[in-house]
Amino acid sequence: MSLRYDESLNLTPSFKAQDTQLTAVPQKRLLFYLPPQFWQITFKNICQNQGKYRVLARYLQKYLPKSRKISSFGKLFTKSSAKIKKNIEFWQVIYKIICQNPRKKVSLCIFNDVNDMAQLIGREKEIQELDRCMTSGQSEFVTICGRRRVGKTFLVEQYFEGKYAFSYVSGHKLTNSEQLQNFAWALQKYSGSAYAPKLSSWFEAFHALELLLENSLESRKVVFFDEMPWIDTPKSKFVNALENFWNGWAVRRSDIVFIATGSATSWMSDNLEANQGGLHNRITRMLYINSFTLRETELYLQSRGFCWDRYAIVQTYMILGGVPFYLSLLQPEYGLPANIDRLFFAGGARLRNEFQELYSALFKNADRYLEVVKALFAHKGGMTRNEIIKATAIQGGGLTTVLTNLEKCGFIASFAQFNRAASKSVYRLVDHYTLFYLKFIESDKSKDKQYWTHSIGLPKLNSWQGLTFETVCLSHTDQIKQALHIDGIATEISTWNVPDAQIDLLIKRADRLINVCEIKFSTDKYNITPDYAERVRQRMAAFREASHTRYGLIGTFITTYGVGTGSGSSVCQAEVTIDALFAS
Repeated sequence: MSLRYDESLNLTPSFKAQDTQLTAVPQKRLLFYLPPQFWQITFKNICQNQGKYRVLARYLQKYLPKSRKISSFGKLFTKSSAKIKKNIEFWQVIYKIICQNPRKKVSLCIFNDVNDMAQLIGREKEIQELDRCMTSGQSEFVTICGRRRVGKTFLVEQYFEGKYAFSYVSGHKLTNSEQLQNFAWALQKYSGSAYAPKLSSWFEAFHALELLLENSLESRKVVFFDEMPWIDTPKSKFVNALENFWNGWAVRRSDIVFIATGSATSWMSDNLEANQGGLHNRITRMLYINSFTLRETELYLQSRGFCWDRYAIVQTYMILGGVPFYLSLLQPEYGLPANIDRLFFAGGARLRNEFQELYSALFKNADRYLEVVKALFAHKGGMTRNEIIKATAIQGGGLTTVLTNLEKCGFIASFAQFNRAASKSVYRLVDHYTLFYLKFIESDKSKDKQYWTHSIGLPKLNSWQGLTFETVCLSHTDQIKQALHIDGIATEISTWNVPDAQIDLLIKRADRLINVCEIKFSTDKYNITPDYAERVRQRMAAFREASHTRYGLIGTFITTYGVGTGSGSSVCQAEVTIDALFAS
């Protein structure tokens, strides 16, 4: 049975407990606050796991009036959806149980499951790939790449629950001898030996790993190397030894699952995925971990007790993107402006200097990457490859590598130009942290510790939000198509740019229609004035004339809260609001 939580219903209990803080899992000393979102998550979680909660039935009976008998949660959830949603008494009872019995394990099972739900959000495709690895019947070499702070290690740790035949976390900026010593200690830990082996080379290290795995009783022997690029110091011959280990031993077996993660995308690509030596075509699965979508960001924040509405979450996304680590630094007791001041402008701000490490940790010759990034930042509408060459003097294979790696990590995105060759595609800077840093932090000389709070409502901030909302929408085109009910139709996403006019988003459809999208960020319904409506019509006419398209054009507005009913609203034939951008 599938139930959905109705946000229009007020399920918050009508009474307040004296102590609304709950000590859950005392040995971990975790404190949980009960925000309104708790009830939404709890309702959804119970509906999806009905059988697990029957044990709580007798606790319900203790608190329910005698006239109301419920023998199990199973019976409760066989009733109609409407009755369950309106059963305020049921939610009051659960609330009372939790508040009055904070240390009883049975009353904590809901909290624990809500917490588990928050631990791994999204990543469904990656989990499916790891599932296939574990059941393939052959040895698997899996690479997991992604920008710094995106959650690569967290995904592996949560999926395998720390159950490895062997794991090694490499150290940043360690010498080769120090890496080998740490590796030897890891071998000692997993073998249970009283002594760590003496290793003088990575060939010896991988031979010792072979011996360890041969004695493992696991049916699938999971080997996890975290931040592998850090191991490969000059003259270490690490990659040669890895090639020998995989080709000479692991690939001949059927029970090895070798996981390698790395933030240094260029190293992972050059040495593993595009390796032209012994590891050529040896990588069986390549996973790229992306930032959270808006929906995943919302779920993550809810799991941490945030009560922010979707307008605030979109504003958060404009600054931090969907990078889990950045989001984890937010504190629910502060509003968004205070959080941004704390993270970027206050003394010792955690993210103020993140930019200095971000690109150098990811890319070899980071200066070349930054040169391209800053050129794109200066051209908000994007640049073609030829324009990037003119601006940076980087060209040929070097530029191809830079653009490819930046796009893999989600820093930039390429967009086709309507009815133009692929070589004329436009590259845009889409990483929200980078955009925010270059706009507000790099040139900030104010020393105002509350800069963001003091900037609320100023024209420069409103203008920035408008431009950045376009970037948010461009990264959620699947959700936009779903809202327009065209997700089942073949479509092409493109932009259009001429000297006197620009359209940031065009959706060309197989039913011979084109959604011409206007993207507007506002605090209320967006009112289209007659003058602006006329400019939109002129822009659509110019597009039709220049593109020679015979497709029908649909004026489409993507706004925060919809389009108002002003005199110019007739130009809007279809609309999408921010709620639609939060679709799964």
